[in-house]
Amino acid sequence: MPPAVRSRSLMAAVLAAAVTMLVGALIPASAPTAPVSAPTVPIVTSTDGPRIDLRVLLVTNGTPPVEAIRAALADEGVPTQVVELADGDRPVITDAFLADTVEGTERAKFQAVVLPSAMPNGLAETERTAMRDFQRRFRIREVVASERPGAGTGLGAPWFSGPLDGTTTQVTTNGLAGAWRYLRGPIRFADNDASVPETYGHLANPLPADPTTGRSFLPLLTAPAPGGGQTGVLAGVHQHDGREQLVLTFSYHAHQPHFRLFAHGLISWMTRGVHLGHWRNYFSMHVDDVFLLNSRWSVTGNCTPGSDCPPDVAPTKKIRMTESDVAALRDWQSRNRFQPDLLFNGGGSDEAMAKNGADPLTDAFLESRPEFRWTNHTYSHPYLGCEQDHSTIPWTCATDSTGRTRWVSERMISEEISKNIKWAMRNGLSIRPDELVTGEHSGLRVLPPQPADNPNLAPALEANEIRWLGSDNSRDPGQRPVGGTLTVPRHPVNLFYNVGTEVEEVDQYNWIYTSRADGGSGRCEDNPQTMTCIEPLDPATGYRSHIVPMETRIALRHVLSNDPRPHYTHQSNLAEERLLYPFLDSVLQEYRDVFAGNAPLVNPRHGEAGQMLLRQARWRAALTNGSEIVAYQRGNLVTVRGPDGLEVPVTVPEGSWLTSPVAKVFGDGYAGERSGYRTAASTVAIVLPTEA
Repeated sequence: MPPAVRSRSLMAAVLAAAVTMLVGALIPASAPTAPVSAPTVPIVTSTDGPRIDLRVLLVTNGTPPVEAIRAALADEGVPTQVVELADGDRPVITDAFLADTVEGTERAKFQAVVLPSAMPNGLAETERTAMRDFQRRFRIREVVASERPGAGTGLGAPWFSGPLDGTTTQVTTNGLAGAWRYLRGPIRFADNDASVPETYGHLANPLPADPTTGRSFLPLLTAPAPGGGQTGVLAGVHQHDGREQLVLTFSYHAHQPHFRLFAHGLISWMTRGVHLGHWRNYFSMHVDDVFLLNSRWSVTGNCTPGSDCPPDVAPTKKIRMTESDVAALRDWQSRNRFQPDLLFNGGGSDEAMAKNGADPLTDAFLESRPEFRWTNHTYSHPYLGCEQDHSTIPWTCATDSTGRTRWVSERMISEEISKNIKWAMRNGLSIRPDELVTGEHSGLRVLPPQPADNPNLAPALEANEIRWLGSDNSRDPGQRPVGGTLTVPRHPVNLFYNVGTEVEEVDQYNWIYTSRADGGSGRCEDNPQTMTCIEPLDPATGYRSHIVPMETRIALRHVLSNDPRPHYTHQSNLAEERLLYPFLDSVLQEYRDVFAGNAPLVNPRHGEAGQMLLRQARWRAALTNGSEIVAYQRGNLVTVRGPDGLEVPVTVPEGSWLTSPVAKVFGDGYAGERSGYRTAASTVAIVLPTEA
């Protein structure tokens, strides 16, 4: 029988419905920017002076601080040339390596320099001299990733050296008025494990300024000594010898929050706010299985009945939201200015209606439908990969008489997609019909039982014009094509799909993460490369004292890494004790405590996250495959050229204007800057404010 093909009339109908549907107070995927008319005064362009190429030179010895800066530059997409000091074949840094002349104009090949320390081993004196001359000649700024205070850095000898775990530091007024304007001020150095020092640093005072030589030191980050008392400097700008060096005197690595909070400011400072690359703090939360029943964990059997329990384990009551949970969700998202995405299965509603004659949950959702964001999760949530053989635990793929895998058919996959879209149309849900997440990400490969995608998945996606398909980032982290569809990897949160109470959550967490001797499964003992055994958590307090802080740290690590991948949980976590809210409250509170209002969390829809991942991947590929990209600043004019069709990310100061085809403010406002992607089909010219 031929596969069911979704008609284009259905797509057109869905799109028309989406246009006319009231969408309520949806939270946009990017911070709103007020429309700006063309300038009322002429834009002043000056191209006097040398050409400064938009590329950073990073010299590394492999130590964590300089490698952290390297990672931050890569995450934002800032073009960087890396010189490995340990590489015997590395280029020698000479005047010619740093600068030359192009069409009669002096050119600096780099706009900023990053060094691992002020005087790194492996860098010859002639190379240091060339770099100092280069910085003076072209006004190039330098970041010293880690250095002990001393006269050479504009600081006195340290009066404190030691662990800074748990210390609350402060970005100074000068920092908040400059490159760190996106922060509120306080940055706490984490103390995740009292038995292990996590951050070491030196506190010192600036040396007196010397007007005769122009030497000065401008503090940017300060902290009190542990236990209170005198305040000293942890980061600041040393001006001397006609140069500017930003010196950091504390330890960090790429995943520590205090570095990630400070990192964008480092990039903005070293590049004077003008660079290729694009930065946002993304956070979106998918809630799967809306309208369905979720199975419940057995705290006595340490398994889930109907999934992996032996026959003698008693059944458990399944978990489903109620109408009061809908009201709680509506009120919560209004209070917190954050909107989760509801991934719905219309079959769950129809089944409840057929069984009970009515469904208060469906009624409650439909009454408030414009206030929620909806995404297709298939009609009835079947497994869409291979046909599963549950005669063994865990399950395996069923095979035919010849030993070949038996796959769910294209027709069934297509019907699951289209039937849920029709359900949404019938019930007035505003959806984007090219977005899909299958139940359990099924159809996609899953190791070990199903090492390949269902070959019927791609044609079913094509028949339904699906562009963005959810995948599990913990299993399939890279965005990849499935036929003409692209995956959108999603971060799982350790709020299990089969729990409705804190006791159930902690019990399952203990089962997974404790040793056999402590009553756990021992899985952490068997997989030490990927898991760490913990002491058993208290069932009454462990959720809020351990799991919520741990999951918050993990989520914020993603948020602070320019990562648009969504996070996901399940409708069971909005039911009963509503476990999702303490986690979301923690993430939002911690974020908003440190970030200013000009850098809000960006909450993209499923497809918008996929589009951003695609842009990032294409830009990374262009930087690594030798694409001809020309980007430079001369005077207050930035010029960008690239291959036809390539979207180039650009960040510039507020007050910058795009000159063609008509004059308009460049990009979108975020963190006190302007940034956006421009297609480099022709030369992109951006005029900076004259003070930039």
